[in-house]
Amino acid sequence: MRITALVRRIFQQMLRDKRTLALLFIAPLLILTLMYLVFNGENIDPTLGVENASDQLIEQFEEANILVEEFEKTSNIEEIIAEQDLDGYLKVEDDKWKLTLLNSDPNLAQGLQMKIKQITNKQLLSQLMMKSNMKLEMPSEDPLEIKYVYGDSETVFFDVLSPILIGFFVFFFVFLISGIGLLKERTTGTLERLMATPIRRGEIITAYLIGFGVFAILQTVVIVFYSINVLDMVLIGSIWNVILINLLLALVALSLGILLSSFASSEFQMVQFIPVAVVPQIFFSGILPLEGMSNWLQAIAKIMPLYYAADALKGVMYKGLGFAGIRGDLYALAAFAIIFIILNLFALKKYRKL
Repeated sequence: MRITALVRRIFQQMLRDKRTLALLFIAPLLILTLMYLVFNGENIDPTLGVENASDQLIEQFEEANILVEEFEKTSNIEEIIAEQDLDGYLKVEDDKWKLTLLNSDPNLAQGLQMKIKQITNKQLLSQLMMKSNMKLEMPSEDPLEIKYVYGDSETVFFDVLSPILIGFFVFFFVFLISGIGLLKERTTGTLERLMATPIRRGEIITAYLIGFGVFAILQTVVIVFYSINVLDMVLIGSIWNVILINLLLALVALSLGILLSSFASSEFQMVQFIPVAVVPQIFFSGILPLEGMSNWLQAIAKIMPLYYAADALKGVMYKGLGFAGIRGDLYALAAFAIIFIILNLFALKKYRKL
């Protein structure tokens, strides 16, 4: 009988807590749907710029699902690759083949390199057969010369992934700690007592941002220096730009955590925001290629703070971009922080007793 009463009480508590029911039944369906849409995107066909290539060679590339764009003689191949958004550029000079790979995605670059090698070896073998009266002897020297815009032949996918992971961990832990920290202020009655004094809402928000922000700064610096100096993650650009990006991201996570904590009444309810506010950002941060997703999914990525932070971190750490190259991402992060801070001012209104 006592067990039955206890079970009935648990059922009543669960049925009253609509947020917990949503976490149990709706959140998994949303995440599964998102994963289905993300992982079932279209395959990305690489785009290759070619120079002095024969029609036969171009036809073979197209048969191998390589999008081909023809160019006249150019002196700055890397500039053409960047301007035309190419994955590689093949320059044919007599029996020499010079391939320059963008290598922003090592997996895509390796796949493109393998396809080109197979095709060029066939082409070269055909030429040798014609010149040497059907003798099938390949030259000892590889006729395909390969260069890379980013990274080198030793680059692996984790070199691209690691900058994104740094940003994610900064965002996640600052979001969680700041949200739960303010929640404790509310549950202990400290916030209500503060709001009963003449102190302004802006002063409270500023104080919380500074208080939690100091620890967020320390955490950011520790994560960045540990990742680069101990784990030896790739860093081509300036470490100060990396720290700046992560500090802005921490400010966004801090203001978002404080904002969402206003709608939670316990630590458990604060954790419930993770599947909604944090998990979707993982899928749109660049860990999975966005180019193969539907246009409306790519549009959703543009409203995720982690998307801009990941793009900036990858630009600095892997591509070696300077401040000018990441300026747009920094502006976006600053805009997110300002929006969340303003929303915090409105959210605190309900705690001021008139």
